[in-house]
Amino acid sequence: MSRRRGRSHQLQLTISDLVVEIHDIHHPIAAGLYYEDQRKEAKRRAADFHKSRLPKFLGYFEDVIARSGGAFLLGRRLSYADLSLFQIVEGLRYAFPKAMKRLEKKFPQIVAVRDRVAKRPRIAAYLASERRIPFNEQGIFRHYIELDA
Repeated sequence: MSRRRGRSHQLQLTISDLVVEIHDIHHPIAAGLYYEDQRKEAKRRAADFHKSRLPKFLGYFEDVIARSGGAFLLGRRLSYADLSLFQIVEGLRYAFPKAMKRLEKKFPQIVAVRDRVAKRPRIAAYLASERRIPFNEQGIFRHYIELDA
């Protein structure tokens, strides 16, 4: 396995860890329970996520981009990890618009990667198409007003 491929896998695994934490905000006790059955715990989990976990993850990716010597996570060339980071930003903007508005100012390189990915012709065409499934309350990224800090 090439060094670049290995690094990309490593970044993707960290993104996967972040996705699990995002999911666990609305299912902090058990995935088999409805959100409505764990609202109190979800609110506590969301507060901690916004205060400590999300800034930690975003800070890590911001540092990776800064050290890459290029416009993307791994340097000058786009990788699938950049596509995943794009989707993370999109999903977080949907689920936690207030928190993201505040946090994005601290992580401009992540926002820049998101913007670069969105401008790629085939990605832009997909984003503008009917094929893109909108975010909703059934997926990983769910918007519950009471969980947005």
